[in-house]
Amino acid sequence: MVQQVLINDDDYYVPDANQLVTEDDTPVDNFASEKQQRLLVGSLYSSLQQQSLLAAANVGIYHTDGQPAIVPDVFLSFDVQMPENWWEKQNRCYMVWRFGKPPEVVLEIVSNKEGDELGKKLEIYEHMRASYYIVYDPNQQLGEKVLRVYELRGRRYFETSENWLEQVGLGVTLWEGKFEDRQDTWLRWCYQDGNVLLTGDERAEQERQRAEQAEQRTQLLADRLRAMGVDPDTL
Repeated sequence: MVQQVLINDDDYYVPDANQLVTEDDTPVDNFASEKQQRLLVGSLYSSLQQQSLLAAANVGIYHTDGQPAIVPDVFLSFDVQMPENWWEKQNRCYMVWRFGKPPEVVLEIVSNKEGDELGKKLEIYEHMRASYYIVYDPNQQLGEKVLRVYELRGRRYFETSENWLEQVGLGVTLWEGKFEDRQDTWLRWCYQDGNVLLTGDERAEQERQRAEQAEQRTQLLADRLRAMGVDPDTL
């Protein structure tokens, strides 16, 4: 059991962060999973800059006193902020009792059949009361379904055919395209109209194309004016 410390005069106890394993430096990911995690986390911060959120990959979540952390491939929590001093022991991972709530979304990327994503992990996330649990199985290790979405209703998860996460105002979709020079099928966040949340590079490219199109329109207008005998530089 994790030791507890008294933190105020109301006899309210929380686990002592110094007794918790916040990181173990064990490399566990493969290239595909790491890149997929980076796409999911990066596009959230790039596209939802006006929202208060915390998203991370391979960061532990402590949810119950006396139980070890669970480490989802990706999690998303709204209306929370990263502690200013994230090097302090109690700020290095997501402790539900410190943030005041579990993440709204937890996501696992299936690499093999050893993770028990549809068994023990589902039970833990259900007990933790994460609003949505997403299982992305690109190589169909667990069956025919590539994508499974579970929604918390009451105290239990129910698998849903909807990829729109109503409680958080986001969806997930499978997207064919190129990310960091890798053409593949990617799991991405999307808006209700189906458009995906853009990464920083995609946003920059979009702006570059808009600027280029604006320049082309300006040049076309100038050419038409000259054809009419009007010098556009004098306007």
